[in-house]
Amino acid sequence: MEERVQIEEKLYKCDFCMSGFTVKGTLIRHMRIHTGEKPYKCDFCMSVFTQKGSLSDHMRIHTGEKPYKCDVCMSRFTLKGHLRRHMRIHTGEKPYKCDVCMAGFARKGSLSDHMRTHTGEKPYKCDVCMSEFALKKNLRRHMRIHTGEKSYKCDVCMAVFAVKGQYKSHMRIHSGEGPYKCDVCMSEFAVEESLKSHMIIHSGEKPYKCCVCLSEFIQKGNLKSHMRIHTGEKPYKCHVCMSGFAVKGSLRRHVRIHTGEKPYKCQVCMSEFTAKESLRGHMRIHTGEKPYKCDVCMSRFARKGHLTRHMRSHTGEKPYKCDICMSGFAVKESLRDHMRIHTGEKPYQCDICMSRFAVKGSLRSHMRTHTGEKPYKCDICMSEFTVKRSLRDHMRMHTGEKPYKCDICMSRFAQKGNLKSHMRIHSGEKPYKCHDCMSEFAQKRSLRDHMRKHTGEKSC
Repeated sequence: MEERVQIEEKLYKCDFCMSGFTVKGTLIRHMRIHTGEKPYKCDFCMSVFTQKGSLSDHMRIHTGEKPYKCDVCMSRFTLKGHLRRHMRIHTGEKPYKCDVCMAGFARKGSLSDHMRTHTGEKPYKCDVCMSEFALKKNLRRHMRIHTGEKSYKCDVCMAVFAVKGQYKSHMRIHSGEGPYKCDVCMSEFAVEESLKSHMIIHSGEKPYKCCVCLSEFIQKGNLKSHMRIHTGEKPYKCHVCMSGFAVKGSLRRHVRIHTGEKPYKCQVCMSEFTAKESLRGHMRIHTGEKPYKCDVCMSRFARKGHLTRHMRSHTGEKPYKCDICMSGFAVKESLRDHMRIHTGEKPYQCDICMSRFAVKGSLRSHMRTHTGEKPYKCDICMSEFTVKRSLRDHMRMHTGEKPYKCDICMSRFAQKGNLKSHMRIHSGEKPYKCHDCMSEFAQKRSLRDHMRKHTGEKSC
């Protein structure tokens, strides 16, 4: 009897693939797979379908009808299959398993996409540059590089983004939201990748090594950026002034010089900054925090860059060289100031007497001649000075320190200028010349005394 039922169950056979069906109508529908017939047409968009039910489902796109409702979160769906897939979010069910690594997936399509990580298959190709992608959405995102499309716009600062994820991460700058938290130090991050990268700091692991200088890095991106030091590559260009940058973030910060944008604001004093790092460093003025310590003299610093510069006072390193006279400097700003000796540029002007200066600090010191301010005081004799350097030189009168030594006669001096003047005794150099009689002098003071012979002025 059972055998007879099974025979009657699949009476209708497909002549193409030999599939069997219990109902004639099912065979008729099946045959359309082989014939390509699609008798059901949408009157709105002219799409065609092999089955009446597929047309009914499709029509809901036009009507907006969503008859299938999730009883857990009340979300609504056009198709029953969509509701079924959605329910797996709540149940945690992952019926599709990867045979290679046993990973589970809620959707069959997700498993298909995942399998390409094992097979290396990249079926989606860019027609412009021939790049290949494992996922269709990755190709779609990539195409925006060529089209320049940036469909996601920030309503706060008007920044535009090609990728929705980048837009979402950017919005957290304005909201201050940091949903990804480090369990070790409680630091918060706007982007999950940033948290992952941060966690390597705690592990101490530096898996990325430079093959040129053997420097090690926590992140692959940092190694990539570092390699440009060796190659000299600067792929990121400013469209305003054509400056080139090795790192994309550096270009982004640079562009704010032209736009005047300062998106990072201090909530204490309302100061604004172009870079997040600048705000972070500034906040330490308010908190008094100095996390960077010198292992040689135990001095502490609020910023890492300040510690780096300070360390050069111990190592004697002077990485910034003048191309004209080969002088070396520990700080980039010092080289910039020095270059004005050669160019003669004096961009800083006194509003009172119109004197001009090559260095901003020199203008600041000069202004004290007008204000009478002497902020630097000797704790021993209470003498006051307008310039910190003058106090330092003065203190040697009390300490007897003479750090400047002549390599020829071993004489020692408290001030660098005195050593310089002394060296002219050995070199015979006389840089100070009288324009009246052409007499030459080794020291400026001697020229001044000599000039009185011509002017008739009596010295005090």
